[in-house]
Amino acid sequence: MEINDLAPAHPAPPLDPAALTALKKEVTGVVLVPGDDGYDAERSGFQLAARHRPAVVVGAAHADDVRAAVRFARAQGLPVAVQATGHGLSAATDGGLLISTRRMNAVRVDAAARTAHVAAGVVWGQVVEAAAPHGLAPLNGSSLGVGVVSYTLGGGIGVLARTYGFAADHVRSIDLVTADARQLHVTAERDPELFAALLGGGHGLGVVTAMEFGLVPVARLYGGQLVFGAERVDEALAAYLRWTETVPDELTSSLALIAYPDLPQLPAELRGRYLAQIRIAYTGSAEEGERLVAPLRAVGPRVGDDLREMAYEESHTIHRDPSDPHAYDGDNALLGGLDAAALRRVAALTGPAAPAMCVVQLNHLGGALAAPGTVGHRTARYALRLLSPLPADDTGAALAAVRALHAEALAAVEPWRLGRSVNFLFGGHGRRPDAAEVARSAHEADEHRRLAGLKAAHDPHNVFRFHPNAAATPQGEPAAAAASRAV
Repeated sequence: MEINDLAPAHPAPPLDPAALTALKKEVTGVVLVPGDDGYDAERSGFQLAARHRPAVVVGAAHADDVRAAVRFARAQGLPVAVQATGHGLSAATDGGLLISTRRMNAVRVDAAARTAHVAAGVVWGQVVEAAAPHGLAPLNGSSLGVGVVSYTLGGGIGVLARTYGFAADHVRSIDLVTADARQLHVTAERDPELFAALLGGGHGLGVVTAMEFGLVPVARLYGGQLVFGAERVDEALAAYLRWTETVPDELTSSLALIAYPDLPQLPAELRGRYLAQIRIAYTGSAEEGERLVAPLRAVGPRVGDDLREMAYEESHTIHRDPSDPHAYDGDNALLGGLDAAALRRVAALTGPAAPAMCVVQLNHLGGALAAPGTVGHRTARYALRLLSPLPADDTGAALAAVRALHAEALAAVEPWRLGRSVNFLFGGHGRRPDAAEVARSAHEADEHRRLAGLKAAHDPHNVFRFHPNAAATPQGEPAAAAASRAV
C-alpha cells in the first residue's frame, strides 16, 4: 500500500458512458479507467510515495489529444492533472482526469539558430543527445531522466546555472492548451504577461504541449566530485562556504551530505558511511579548473576525487542521481546568505544520528541566476534542499517523521530564508495543511498576487486544481521534475 493510497479519495462525479466512449474514439493515444489493463502503469511515475488516482487517464499522443481531454474534463466536472515522468508529484489528484504526456516525445534541434523544440513528454537526455553533435547543450539539470517542460517552467537550476542562468530564461515559445481547450502559441511578444507567468512558476494556467528554447555553445566541462569522509565534514562545510565567495560565474557547484545506510545493494565504498560530496561543473579550461579547486583539496585527504575533463554528454555523472523510481519527500529553502555554524547545525540534525535518512544538498546560486527575469527570489545566494526516502508501505508515520526532521533542519537557516524553489518540492505538498503557504513561498508577494489574478482570468472555473485551499498550488511535477504539467 502506498502513502498516497492511504488518503481518502475525493469522490468523482459519475462519468457519462457515452461521453467516455466518444473520448476513446477521438483520442489517438489511450483512454483508461480504473480496472483497465495499463491503468496503474499509466498513472505511476518516478515518485512512488504518491500516485494520481484519476477517474480517467488520457495517454496523449499529441496536442489534439490534450485538447480532447480538457474538453471532456470540463464537460464532466473533473479536475485535470498532467504527468510525464512523475519526479516531483507535489500534489496528486484523486477522482479527476490525468493527462499522461510520455508519448509526446519529439525533439527537433536547429543548430544554426541554436534552439531546440520539444514536445511535452521529452526528457533531458534526449535533448543532450540531439544537441551534442552540434557542439551545443541545453540547460538541463543533474538527472537526464527528468522531464524538460516541467523542470523549465519551475525555473530550472541546472549544471550550467551560474554561467547561463535559469533554464526558463532561455525559452522562446510555449504551446499551451487553455482551460477552454484552445491551443495558444505563447511568446514574450504576443502575450508578455502570460509568457512571464508560465515561466515564473505560475500554476493552473493551462497544459503545456510543446516548448522552444535556446541552446548554449558548450561541448565539454571540467567537472566531477570531491568526496570527504565523516572526519572532515565540518571542515569541508566551512571551506565550501568560503570558496563560493571567490569563484567565477563559469563555475557551478553544490555540496551534498549523505549518511548512507549499511545495505548490501550499495557500493562498498558508500555502505554505512557519512560523506560530504562537492560537485563541480566548470566551463573553463581543465588547467584553470585545477587551480580553482585547490582550496577545496586543501581540506585534506579525499575518499573520492574524480575531477576531470568530460564531454557534456557525461554531465549527469557529476551528481549521480538515482535512476530507479522510489518513494521520497522533500523541502527546500532559498537563502540570501548562510554561515558555517548554521550549516553545521543542519548537518548535525540530518547526519548519521538523525531519526530518518536525509540527503542534504546546498546549491551555490548567484552569477547569471541573479540577472533580472521571470523566476522569483533571484537574489538568493544558496538553495538548501532536503530529501528523505520513504518506505512504499508506510502508514504515514514515516512521512510525518521526515517532515518534522526537515522542518527542524530548515529552522536552522530561517534568518536567511527568502522562500522556496518550485523545482525542489519533492513530495505530496498539495496535501499539507500549509499547502497555500508552500505555494506562496515560491514567489515574492506582488508576483503571487499577479499570478492569482491570471489564474482567475485564464481558468475561472478552476479546471486545473490540485488543492482546495490553494488556487496556485504547485502541481504535477516540479523541476526537478517531469516533462509536462498544467502550470
